[in-house]
Amino acid sequence: MSLPSLRKSLLLPLAAAALIGLSGPASSAGDSLKFPAFAQAVAEAAVGHDEVAAFYRATNYQPIWTGQADGERARLQALLKAILSAGDHGLPVAAYDTTELKAMMRDISSPRERGRVEVALTQLFLTYAHQLQTGILIPKEIDAGMARDPHRRDGTELLNSFLAADSPEAFMHSLVPTSDEYARLMHKKFEFERKIEAGGWGPKVPANALRPGDAGMAVVALRNRLIAMGYLDRSATITYDADIQRAVQRFQENMGLNADGVAGPSTIRAINVPIEERLKSIIVAMERERWLTIDRQKRYVWVNLTDFTARVIDGGQITFETRSVVGQNRGDTRTPEFSDVMEHMIINPSWYVPRSISVNEYLPGMIASGGASAGHLQLIDGRGNVVPRSAVNWGAYSPRNFPYDLKQPPSRGNALGLVKFMFPNRFNVYLHDTPSKYLFNNEVRAYSHGCVRLQKPFEFAYTMLAPQVDDPEGFFHDILNTGQETKVVLEEPVPVHLVYRTAFSDLRGQMSYRADVYGRDAKVWAALEAAGVRLPSFGS
Repeated sequence: MSLPSLRKSLLLPLAAAALIGLSGPASSAGDSLKFPAFAQAVAEAAVGHDEVAAFYRATNYQPIWTGQADGERARLQALLKAILSAGDHGLPVAAYDTTELKAMMRDISSPRERGRVEVALTQLFLTYAHQLQTGILIPKEIDAGMARDPHRRDGTELLNSFLAADSPEAFMHSLVPTSDEYARLMHKKFEFERKIEAGGWGPKVPANALRPGDAGMAVVALRNRLIAMGYLDRSATITYDADIQRAVQRFQENMGLNADGVAGPSTIRAINVPIEERLKSIIVAMERERWLTIDRQKRYVWVNLTDFTARVIDGGQITFETRSVVGQNRGDTRTPEFSDVMEHMIINPSWYVPRSISVNEYLPGMIASGGASAGHLQLIDGRGNVVPRSAVNWGAYSPRNFPYDLKQPPSRGNALGLVKFMFPNRFNVYLHDTPSKYLFNNEVRAYSHGCVRLQKPFEFAYTMLAPQVDDPEGFFHDILNTGQETKVVLEEPVPVHLVYRTAFSDLRGQMSYRADVYGRDAKVWAALEAAGVRLPSFGS
């Protein structure tokens, strides 16, 4: 036996004994009876797994899987049946390979072996429960911008709940995320797997662009691809006709592209994305759905960063929608993903320029011009007073020692526009108006320093105010017309979810896809692969 193995063999009984209340291994016949081999083996196997150890201590080391009672057999059958569906949920199937465990169960010949199997089954249960309920990954460990903290249930509490359940099988089923979106994603996953097994979507379209009236083999490839994707009924045309144009428009709508019915370069690229890549996006979206805890019966705001939209959801229905602009894809300007609660709005807001923007973007020009540039911004000292630019020795300052803050007073040209919506958070990210309306005409709208700009901020404000005032539009404009910065508290705070979904469904189950604008989904898929998640492989 190697030295590390010898140390482990000596230390495990000592640690196990400590867990069950002994100062060392059982040393007498009385101790052996009081702490039998099964309990000793369970305690040894639970070393390093605090939740498992706590559970068995609390239950006096009673088996929940490996006994002969009806309850134990029912729990074991429910667990083994449930993990057969691990692949259906996009979980790492290899983690649920019970071949070795079943062999151990068949060959149990001593209480100690039964104790080791007991803990192995408990750990299998907890792995499945945690991965299915709250995800395989820890988001913020993959990308700092994915600042989501899934609510992982305590393992001891999970085990106690399972033990108390009237139906072990029903309990295992209750672990499945209950959102309609999760169910629709899972249904589409099955559909795509069947399609891949049958050959996928066929050859790619060999063209950079096609338009109505074109004819030839590239149009045939486009036609066949649209048929395989479900956008076009069966057809024998070789011409880019009205039916193909309508099918292309439907496809463009689902991709967030300009729906003109012309298969330009961006449309052709999207059409040629392999079905396997779309399946990866669906599996990633399922993992992301497991990270969320939302009361979908109440009002909430849903901002999908990849879709460049903000929506108000009431009772599962979209009651308001607007285009948005999100953070640029560089440095620290990418908009983070998190959930918080909108507490108030500010009408006629001032813009307090973030320090990084002040010293990196405005200060160099101000120093070079002797304070003449950026004249729309006020200098604010440490006491909150406005400092005249003529009183500043600009040659004495650099980004390291610049002592002033910059502020833009309320105005129609204010960087925040005329209203901002606040859900206080450590990122200082919020929703707001903007004077740069032209940016909303672009397909890809990643231009801000991290906040989310709204194309229809006034209408969004009316929607937020509607539950608490009789005339939300009149109320809003009465305050707006004063020109004074005014805080309006929401009597019923509204949850806000900034999410990142490159694959999502509508109520009909129709899938939409978006570009991975920040590259985050690529990171998630790589992490899932590292954890053992695989696309199904089909033999030829």
